[in-house]
Amino acid sequence: MPLTTVVWDPAMTAYDFGPTHPMAPARLELTAQLAQDLGVLYRPQVTVLAPEVATDAELERVHDPAYVAAVHQVSEDPGNPLPLLGLGTEDDPAFAGMHEAAARLAGASLLAADRILSGEAVRAVNFGGGMHHAASDRASGFSIYNDAALAITRLLDGGVRRVAYIDVDAHHGDGTQSIFWNDPRVLTISLHESGQTLFPGTGFPVETGGPDAMGSAVNIALPAGTDDAGWLRAFHSVVPAVVREFAPEVIVSQHGADSHRDDPLSNLRVTVDGQREAMNSVASLAQRHCGDRWIATGGGGYEVCSVVPRSWTHLVAIASGRSLPVNTPVPERWIERVERDYGVEAPRFMGDGEDIWWRSWETGYDPSNAVDRAIMATRKEVFPLFGLDPWFD
Repeated sequence: MPLTTVVWDPAMTAYDFGPTHPMAPARLELTAQLAQDLGVLYRPQVTVLAPEVATDAELERVHDPAYVAAVHQVSEDPGNPLPLLGLGTEDDPAFAGMHEAAARLAGASLLAADRILSGEAVRAVNFGGGMHHAASDRASGFSIYNDAALAITRLLDGGVRRVAYIDVDAHHGDGTQSIFWNDPRVLTISLHESGQTLFPGTGFPVETGGPDAMGSAVNIALPAGTDDAGWLRAFHSVVPAVVREFAPEVIVSQHGADSHRDDPLSNLRVTVDGQREAMNSVASLAQRHCGDRWIATGGGGYEVCSVVPRSWTHLVAIASGRSLPVNTPVPERWIERVERDYGVEAPRFMGDGEDIWWRSWETGYDPSNAVDRAIMATRKEVFPLFGLDPWFD
């Protein structure tokens, strides 16, 4: 079993935009509790570590010093927001302690990278991370500091030559893409609902990287309503091929659970079963191409009780080398707590009980199918840049 570090501390729930904000910190605590109740965090190959707050110098490896200073300023005086920098907006409300809370999530992904670089772990999980909308100079989409980009930069600084970033959040990973737009050492792949129907309105197939890194950005923009079969067909029709050709040394992935059919902020129709399948596929890619070296983060996900904890508990289990069957019963203790404290009916099993069968690309392209058209748009833009045939490879 791979040595796996899970970075978690209850202090990470201080990243809290307020009681009416969709990104409820309870989703982190409920994930940790479910993973504990199922014994995943107690597996012998798993080490749970608490993160430190990232220093300004560490944050400034990705973020502009003036922006970091602005976060400090708003954190200390939330009554004077800086909306032009995304600080104190509806998406990213200002709150006292914002800098420390966001920097702790960033520190968690930096710790994950350090564990990989030192060899103390080959896999690491920060389900409190995945703040993929933060750009180098502004906050956006519930994201203050881009922890995944910081982890990637730490890996590169530590001697890793190529990193593949795989983002399966319902929303385009625009911040991470922008940070590495012209860096040929980093491949950013984002599988998301089309920007025609969902924030942030970017992530189209024509976005393929800067002039020195053509092909380093891969975007699969799926139509609203895409279900497990289409989502997994899209993943497998693009991601394994470009990862193989890029030949990364480490994979960093973002597993926002907001692709789920019950999520209130997206229009995809994926199940926990489908999300688990994608996680297993990312694990397989890491095993095949990177000697198992893999950092996994959380991300979006706003169905706080019934979806996010199950999805990210699967992520921790898979990263630790042994997945949980989808028919695993949810522990009664966890069910009782959710129903008592949140007044909602908790799920009884770790999956949604859906058939996730999907067609491989070898079955042929169907031009009448909206998902197939989305896949082909990406393949036509990107595959030739890797020397691949968009029709057959």
